[in-house]
Amino acid sequence: MKRGLAAPNFAVDPHDLVELGVAAEKAGFDGFFLWDHILFSNDGVGPDILDPWLVLALIADATERITIGTMITPISRRRPAVLARQTATLDRISNGRLVLGVGIGSPAQGDFALFGDEADAVIRAEMLDEGLTVLEGLWTGEPFTHQGKHYTVDGVSFTPTPVQRPRVPIWVGGTLPRRRPMLRAARWDGAVPITWADGRLARPSVEQIAGVRDLVADHREPGASAFDLAVWAEVTDDPRQLMTELPDYVDAGATWWIETAKPEPGWHAELVERIGAGV
Repeated sequence: MKRGLAAPNFAVDPHDLVELGVAAEKAGFDGFFLWDHILFSNDGVGPDILDPWLVLALIADATERITIGTMITPISRRRPAVLARQTATLDRISNGRLVLGVGIGSPAQGDFALFGDEADAVIRAEMLDEGLTVLEGLWTGEPFTHQGKHYTVDGVSFTPTPVQRPRVPIWVGGTLPRRRPMLRAARWDGAVPITWADGRLARPSVEQIAGVRDLVADHREPGASAFDLAVWAEVTDDPRQLMTELPDYVDAGATWWIETAKPEPGWHAELVERIGAGV
């Protein structure tokens, strides 16, 4: 199982995020990911927010091995053509180390409605599906045309293409027990199931991960490429205890374990301490 860390893209200096990514690579982690929020508040007053794509470019240039990416990017508020250009460029800067995590995003009010963007979850899901079709088409570098409900592309050849072929890996995030996000994930390259308990992020159980594995297997095309299944959990207080639990998750089909900091004051120090504990 590969091990990764995910950091909020707010309330921190951008250079500190770069240092975290470099330190994670040196400590032996396999991935370093950034959240993709634009406000993260429903009252119009949020924390200091950084653009994850600009910071990831710096991290890509400062590292050599570690996988990088966003967890997660809501395509409905990022034009697919612009996102295609950003991802292709970042995949080249990193020499093929990018993963694109996608979803419908949240919070609906703070990250969408306050800016006049679509807040309805059903429509955002439509835009996500159609946007992924546009991304995949543009990434080929071949002439691509698309006439859809939300997006139009008229005979465009989009170059340079990403380093990775046939595409940058796409992981789909979504909240359990909803099935639709995981069914969407089955069409792409990975799933990031998210669970909550008492209003806080909670680690998916082994049984929940196994359920996602089986659901994806039942709906994935025969002969499809390898599929990643990530366990998304808050930073553990006891990495040694974690090592005793990982085998059960591996048996359930998990291929990645991604720890993320709580979106609270002091999260940066929490990740620094976690990196210091090693994998």
